Amino acid sequence: MQYNKVEICGVNTSKLKVLSEDEKRRLLSIVKHGDKDSASKARKELIEGNLRLVLSVVQKFSNRGENPDDLFQVGCIGLMKAIDNFDDTLDVRFSTYGVPMIIGEVRRYLRDSSYIRVSRSVRDTAYRAMQAREKLQNTLSREPTVEEIAREIDRPREDVVIALEAVVEPVSLYEPVFSDGSDTVYVMDQISDKYSETSLLDELSIKDAMEKLTEREKRILALRFYIGKTQMEAAKEIGISQAQISRIEKGAIAKIRSS
Repeated sequence: MQYNKVEICGVNTSKLKVLSEDEKRRLLSIVKHGDKDSASKARKELIEGNLRLVLSVVQKFSNRGENPDDLFQVGCIGLMKAIDNFDDTLDVRFSTYGVPMIIGEVRRYLRDSSYIRVSRSVRDTAYRAMQAREKLQNTLSREPTVEEIAREIDRPREDVVIALEAVVEPVSLYEPVFSDGSDTVYVMDQISDKYSETSLLDELSIKDAMEKLTEREKRILALRFYIGKTQMEAAKEIGISQAQISRIEKGAIAKIRSS
């Protein structure tokens, strides 16, 4: 198989060695059971032999606007964690274990570098809650309730809900959820007709346009179209003339239409 040249972080991935499963097994065994020098050498060879795996994973995040070199380096951290934590006594392919580790590291990086900042205390609560959920799943053999998770980490239910929602990665309406090779089903297709693509996008557009209005313009539109007051009633409540209400209302609507 021929690979196209892809250079990232100064590495030409087309020239990287691809390790067979037997080679990976051998090197992983040396990492776990060899002496310090041989383990270090085997670890280095494993990292270099799996850089294409890292590349294939981080390419899935290429539409996030992040620097590809940064994502690749973060993915390599996930790869190294996978190598260090892999249990070579289990009958599991290394890539089966490594890919989720790499994805998790990249997602943590994207979450922590997001423009939406989540406080450290909330993140800590979320991580404890996720660990508790995994533990309870194993002991209960089912998905635990929020109340059970909250009791496990001794936190109020509301704190657990807020923390878990705060660290959930936003999903694009156009993210594919299934494809049979010809037709692709997107997240948007899974939303009921009540929240169609057009209505959702229209609502988002209106909210965005409303942010550009002054507080007075927002108040007048709220009085007129949400509460249902007449221009005269709105003028009386705000303390200006009906003519001013009419002028401001028309100007605000024009702003929204032009946005």
